Amino acid sequence: MPKLDEQIAEAVHAAAHDSRAVVGFTHNYYRYIARFSPRFVSTVIAEFSRPGDVVVDPFVGGGTTLVEASVAKRVAIGSDINSLAAFVSRVKTTTLTSEEKAAIRNWLPLAIDTSGYRTPRLEIAHSLPGKEIRNLTAPRARAIKKAIAAVLSTVAWLPTDASRDFARCLLLRCGQWALDGRRVAPGVSQFRSKLKVTVEEMLAGIGEFERALDGRIARPVVLHEDACDLAHTQPFIAGVKAHLVVTSPPYTGVHVLYHRWQVDGRRETAAPYWIAGCSDGQAGSFYTLGSRTPTGEQRYFESVHRAFRSVRSICESGAHVVQLVAFSEPERHLTRYLEVMEAAGFDECAATRPSRDWRCVPNRKWYAMQKGHTPASREVVLVHSVR
Repeated sequence: MPKLDEQIAEAVHAAAHDSRAVVGFTHNYYRYIARFSPRFVSTVIAEFSRPGDVVVDPFVGGGTTLVEASVAKRVAIGSDINSLAAFVSRVKTTTLTSEEKAAIRNWLPLAIDTSGYRTPRLEIAHSLPGKEIRNLTAPRARAIKKAIAAVLSTVAWLPTDASRDFARCLLLRCGQWALDGRRVAPGVSQFRSKLKVTVEEMLAGIGEFERALDGRIARPVVLHEDACDLAHTQPFIAGVKAHLVVTSPPYTGVHVLYHRWQVDGRRETAAPYWIAGCSDGQAGSFYTLGSRTPTGEQRYFESVHRAFRSVRSICESGAHVVQLVAFSEPERHLTRYLEVMEAAGFDECAATRPSRDWRCVPNRKWYAMQKGHTPASREVVLVHSVR
């Protein structure tokens, strides 16, 4: 079993247990479920790779790995089976020209003027969600839905794809603030005020990201791709090999809504796909690699094995895989997870500590907090090397 350097282990431990709020760069563009701590990711990247190395996240989620790898002057490649994750990751790592920023600032006041509740429905009918976007019919949710649709109807006024995607992400962030997990949705006037504040926060974030890049690194590659198919994608066909994999796969036997918001008494809605202009149409088990049944559990471990076999094929010899993962039944599932990693071609690195490094998942939602510290509220840090 490979040994993990003591100083590296201590640095990763400290970063994993950092409970500070997520700040900096574009990390707060959208609150993606189960997102990484930027400090954890940046520490892992600094300890296990060098500038110019290739860093890969096959379950990229909200794109934290791509942002941190880019500012650390690494070549960043991320993939996710979820089109929403790919959209958010792409927007968070797409720089804007000064002309695009000016266009966004000029667009928003005009867009907000169209977002009143009395805006004729016929004027925004083309931007309203279809019947597949359910559970937005509660009075407050309905008002926010109409306000979002009104602003969406003006996104085409922006001059470039990058600026239009930025605008959709702005609406995604503010829509999440207004609807997801809220006991009471805000009014339209509050939503409009939130848009004005948030657009400046997001523009400041992308400005900070651009300054950190300093023009010295290639734009990250964002793939809407199953991790099982990574070995067959274009960046790796060209002979690129990963020096480091930093990721957080779906949790074993844990129901996580990667693809939905919960509104109006925790009813599920696919509203984020409507706002982002992405396709969904999949059940929850599609994004979690398996349902919470014995059959679903078997499917989960088979999928993890296929995914990491694919990851193994694009890694150079001696590369490391660092991941955070949780389990509904930690004692049983962790053993099986480690067996899958070994079968996929990875050796766990022996830590200097007497036991594995577990941490409590920070910033859980209010309804999850009501359940207390369940097994799924604790993640373990796993470090493997390519055999």
